Amino acid sequence: MRCPSCNYDNPGDASFCEGCGAKQELVCPTCQTLASPGARFCKKCGSAIGPIKAASSTTVPPLKSQIIVAVDSAASEALEAERKTVTALFADIKGSTELMEDLDPEEARTIIDPALKLMIEAVRRYDGYVVQSTGDGIFALFGAPIAHEDHPQRALYTALRMQDELRRYSTKLREAGDLPIEARVGVNTGEVVVRSIATRQGHTEYTPIGHTTNLASRMQALAPTGSIAISEQTRKLVEGYFALKPLGPTKVKGVSEPVNVYEVNGLGRCGRGFSGQRDAD
Repeated sequence: MRCPSCNYDNPGDASFCEGCGAKQELVCPTCQTLASPGARFCKKCGSAIGPIKAASSTTVPPLKSQIIVAVDSAASEALEAERKTVTALFADIKGSTELMEDLDPEEARTIIDPALKLMIEAVRRYDGYVVQSTGDGIFALFGAPIAHEDHPQRALYTALRMQDELRRYSTKLREAGDLPIEARVGVNTGEVVVRSIATRQGHTEYTPIGHTTNLASRMQALAPTGSIAISEQTRKLVEGYFALKPLGPTKVKGVSEPVNVYEVNGLGRCGRGFSGQRDAD
């Protein structure tokens, strides 16, 4: 009988370990019944007796069982998914990498953080949802979790407000002797699967999955500095509300066919007087 405490190989009739003095007992892994020394099967349930365990030891499940328990525990969190048509918006501060390289991190943060705050406030003003805030940009969603039929228009009103606010902020930076900043915004509309996940802290996070968000990110990368670029899908839904300039078919990474891209230059004939924002100017 091998001691579970010190691994000493004891005689079969040993009641205590000759190496460390620990009590030697066999325990059935199924019903926890104590077995006689040298027993191969449980006298109560007939289960095979495994390696001896100290009577006072705690039974630990195999690693695989622990993993399954962990996965099941995570799955027990509230997680729902549904298909929705939404408008995704990506905004990014151009040149932030160079800015952070030339400045002390704290100095760079004092310049970038107010810009991010302006972006986030613009999204919330039109009832958008900030999915993610990166070091130098944001990813926002319109149409979920708060449903609005005019979510494409709300996304573009947000984008225009972002650019206006950032231009004012950039002017203040320049007057203070700091480097000005500019942003690029990309917008796309389409179907996604939106997951709502209840976290352990009691918060609910919404995460969209699908090609729609990827294309919105591509639009942001294609947007001229200081401007807003949208896809053909969004253009069809906002025609007349905004002044659009065709940028022509563009090859986009991850898309087989060229994508028609449009630059948003301002409000159109139908876009003035919009009252969908939370607060009045």
